[in-house]
Order: sequence, then structure tokens, then C-alpha cells
Amino acid sequence: MNFTKVQGAGNDFILIEASNMERDWSQVASAVCDRHFGIGGDGLLVVLPSDKADLQMREFNPDGSEAEACGNGLRCVARYAVYKGLVSTDAYQISVETIVGIREAKLHKTSGKVTGIQVSMGKPEFSAQNIPVLLESSQGDIVNKKPILDYPVTVDGEKLLLNLVSMGNPHAVYFWRTPVSDFPLSQLGPLVEQHKIFPSRTNFEVANVMSRRQIEIRVWERGVGETLACGSGACAVAAIAQLRGETDNEVDIKLPGGILNVVWDGAGEVLLSGPAEVVFSGEWPE
Repeated sequence: MNFTKVQGAGNDFILIEASNMERDWSQVASAVCDRHFGIGGDGLLVVLPSDKADLQMREFNPDGSEAEACGNGLRCVARYAVYKGLVSTDAYQISVETIVGIREAKLHKTSGKVTGIQVSMGKPEFSAQNIPVLLESSQGDIVNKKPILDYPVTVDGEKLLLNLVSMGNPHAVYFWRTPVSDFPLSQLGPLVEQHKIFPSRTNFEVANVMSRRQIEIRVWERGVGETLACGSGACAVAAIAQLRGETDNEVDIKLPGGILNVVWDGAGEVLLSGPAEVVFSGEWPE
């Protein structure tokens, strides 16, 4: 089975074109993503034909679960499509079918070479039902509140005020007023991810607003663990920070793997820009 390793801001994936094959992709993801006994990656991207868009993308986490949204993966698929000639080399826009709908990728080129990619990530959802999150009955007045800000959750004796949003997948954002490197993410991340109020688990971001144009974050991804970057997480943080009045409608999100740019007008789709690179190709023995 041929594969290609791709990465966006250090968020790395194994990409497989699967137009003529069927596999248990959850099982494949667990095997190939293992960093000691496999290829190593934060997820498996499966590229398929689509009758609705230029191509279709599915993304599987290392634990075998399927992700609804993946901004870095979406950019990587668009970059790969140009690299492999799945779309015209003259294309400046690619449509990708995902679980949560059609997503558009705009290619920025210089002298014919792709230098950056911007993808549409859909509209953020703030209602409890759409995130989804199960709020305590005593907090019933919060159920219809949009957005859900500073919702108190206690994990391992620590009280966290979480800001909740869905970018096609659930996110819980915690604002930390000191360097995010000091936050015990490996300790608290899995506890937030699997907290009982999140029926589908959740991604967890710790964020430090550095200015109205820059936020520093770390991400604990659902089904993955801590990653160097997370596209949907960057969008979630940017949307929440803007609603809190702490940032402008365009902000740079600084992650351990690099910088992602997020633009949101406060009503429509969130736009995510950042790098995407093909790393190497190989063959996975079956």
C-alpha cells in the first residue's frame, strides 16, 4: 500500500489514495501512526473520489476514531492534490468533501509554485446541542446561551473555566494568563478530553492572548494527545477570543510547530491559512 507523509506546521499525517481499495481504515490508522512500530503520524488521511467535489477526505486518529474536521489535514490534502496532479496544476481553488460538508481550499502561488493555502473551516457552533456538551441541570439557564463562556469544570482538583465551541468537532478552550509552556497539559489534557460532560469527548486548547493580533496555544487533540499544531483548534481559539473581545477578526495563532493565521468576520465561515508540505513517500507492507 503506497503512502505519502505530509505535514502542516508540524501536524503530520500519513496520506493514502484509496480510490481502488477498501480497508478497515481505523485499524490501518492505529498501525501506521505508531511512532515506534509504524510510520509515525498524528493521523491517517484517506483521499477518495467524490461526486460532489474535486475529491473526498477522511481523517482517522491514531486511536482509530474518525475525526469530523481537520484544518491542517485539509491543507495537506490540497497540497498533495496539486503535487500528484489530482487537480489541474493551474488550479487556484480546490473543493474537498468531508464528513461535515464541502470545504474550499484556496492556493496562493508565486511563479507557479504553491506558497500557502487557505481553507474554509465552516461556521463555528456555540449551542450545547451542536458542540455537543451535556450541561448540569442546575445550569439549565446556560443551555441556550450562545456562546458558552467560562463554564466551570474541575479535573484533578483544578478548576478550569472552559469556553466551548464546535468547528465541526468539539473544542474546549481555557485561557491561561502565563506562558502556555507552564501548563500541565499532559496531566489535565486527557481528563478534559474524556470528561463526562462531553459525550463525544473533546479537543482541549490552553491559550495565552499575547496581543490583539497574536495568541499562543497548546493543544491536546481528541484521540491523539498533544500535537505540534491543530487547525480546527486554532480556529476555535480565535473565534472564542474574538467573542470575548480580546482580539481582532484576524489573528496569528502561535503553536509549537509554527504559526497559523485565522480570519473570522464574526458571522460567516472561519478561514485558516498556513503551510502544508509533502515530506516523503513509501510503501507500507501488508
